[in-house]
Amino acid sequence: IEQLPMTQKDIIHMCMQYARPVIVATQMMDSMINNPSPTRAEVTDVANAVLDGADAVMLSGETSVGKYPKLVIDYMTKIIGEAEKQYWPQINNRRPTPAPQFMLYHSDVICFSACNVAEEIGAKGIVGHTSSGYTAFKISSFRPKSQIFIFSDQHVKLGAFNLLWGVQCFYYNRFTTTDETIQDCTDILKESGFVKAGDTIINTGSMPMGRRLQTNMLKVTEVE
Repeated sequence: IEQLPMTQKDIIHMCMQYARPVIVATQMMDSMINNPSPTRAEVTDVANAVLDGADAVMLSGETSVGKYPKLVIDYMTKIIGEAEKQYWPQINNRRPTPAPQFMLYHSDVICFSACNVAEEIGAKGIVGHTSSGYTAFKISSFRPKSQIFIFSDQHVKLGAFNLLWGVQCFYYNRFTTTDETIQDCTDILKESGFVKAGDTIINTGSMPMGRRLQTNMLKVTEVE
């Protein structure tokens, strides 16, 4: 039992390396089943999950049978937000360099570069066009400062994408030419209020669009 904290950190680190979403769960705010505020240990547990790099934290009994379900969510939201704000460099600086031996190395490099370019130019968001979902998982694992917008024609996978760190996903099935698809998705983001004229976004995807190839394209777009 004494090895549990380090084991949790190791598991989260490995999941980030292999672009696998990781959820920290069970008894995170257990005392709030009966009490209106968390203990020091529980606050620290939630914050440490964020600092370790977890994609999500999960509640169970606290919201299903607890007396204060809304308070639990409010407290957890505040703890997560404060941890991300205060320790952003620690969370962000764990971006592993893509390894050449991996089968999808070229896709990994594009996703890695998109995150770096977005950070250098202060891009509002990184847009991923994906069918398999690999782009969503990979970009999220790099923990970019910019928000991640994923467009996919796979209804079944959209729920899984929502579990990923920093991801906002959209159902999209009108993949045509590369330029038309990028413009179409940019318009959707603008209409939804995520971006505005003058913002810069980074687009990733495969060329030609609709061929379901590996991610091989990166384009910087200024919203008009």
